[in-house]
Amino acid sequence: MNANKNEPTSFHTFREDLENLTPNAGAEMLRYGWRKPDILSLGQGEGCVATPDFISDAAHAAMQKGRTFYAPVLGFPEVRQELSDYYHRIYNIDIPANRLFLTGSGTTAIHLALTSILDVNDEILALTPIWKNLLGAAEVSRAKVNQVSLEMKDNQWHLDLEKLFAAVTPKTKAILIVTPSNPTGWVMSHDEIKAVLEFARQKNIWIIADEVYGRIVYDGAHAPSFLEHALPDDKLYTVNSFSKSYAMTGWRLGWLVGPTYAEDVIRDIALYDNMGPASFIQLAGGAALKDGEHFIQEQLALWAKNRQTLIEFFAKHPQLDCPDISATFYAFFTHKNKPDCMAFCRELIDDVALSLAPGCAFGKSSRSYVRLCFACSEAKLAEALKRLEKVI
Repeated sequence: MNANKNEPTSFHTFREDLENLTPNAGAEMLRYGWRKPDILSLGQGEGCVATPDFISDAAHAAMQKGRTFYAPVLGFPEVRQELSDYYHRIYNIDIPANRLFLTGSGTTAIHLALTSILDVNDEILALTPIWKNLLGAAEVSRAKVNQVSLEMKDNQWHLDLEKLFAAVTPKTKAILIVTPSNPTGWVMSHDEIKAVLEFARQKNIWIIADEVYGRIVYDGAHAPSFLEHALPDDKLYTVNSFSKSYAMTGWRLGWLVGPTYAEDVIRDIALYDNMGPASFIQLAGGAALKDGEHFIQEQLALWAKNRQTLIEFFAKHPQLDCPDISATFYAFFTHKNKPDCMAFCRELIDDVALSLAPGCAFGKSSRSYVRLCFACSEAKLAEALKRLEKVI
């Protein structure tokens, strides 16, 4: 039976906390933009390049061979081993396959991690600005989310460790960190990682580290990872995805790295969630891990050019302020005369058909910011900047 206006206000059709989820301003702005037929969108976090043939061919070959049945819930053993080999090859660390869980997207990995540790009224401490879906996932898990923001100093984002540690309460169950950061491009240092790990051990709390953008760095082969410093039984989950580095956003494939004792509980939760990723998609992911380095380097070369184009663009427009972009493919900037990110984003859509993501979608501290995704062709970025220039 559906609720109606004559029923008491205490009646809820759905879970009360779901009805009170905080709105997703980024999704709202995307919907607002798509109503215009000539919209140019750099508001979503994906590139313009389609999945490379060697990955698609692997999926097709798997289907032709009949690999279309149920797969092991946490992934085929050979693909989990491919992940283990990947960490050894790229990060020079040894993570056994039984700590590596294939998931139906990086978002699913977050939900599995949160579901495994959270009770009603637990608290999550989130380092912001942060991707809105992570905050929403914690809310769906019935946790209270407390936010601590990165600090801005000398045109760079910085982490105040004392401020982060001081925000932990007796109810804090986990610290949620995205590094490299979507949307800021900030990268956590090895020393900061070690300090947070040691603090979490002392407080007996979890760390959930989203490292989806770990390969999208412009200096070195990868960003520092929590896995390079953690002990096998630390209360640590790291989340990753095939979406960004391998141009597989629509495939919905990710992975979760857990401590030595997490395999059984994650398997049980995944069994009641979606029983794991599709068989042929898992096998395509294995091909991406094995043969994808050349493609990653090609993508990085394009994104580095676009990054330089943006650096030069912002230098010519002093009314815009964009902190250094250390990693990822996002420019997170402000307009000094337009502090309302929602109004600015609507103006861009209405006046020049350019869709960007409002900063308020990423936390309380970034309401004046706007995010531009530059994982696109040079021509598309040039057109976007022409449109932006007309407004500023």
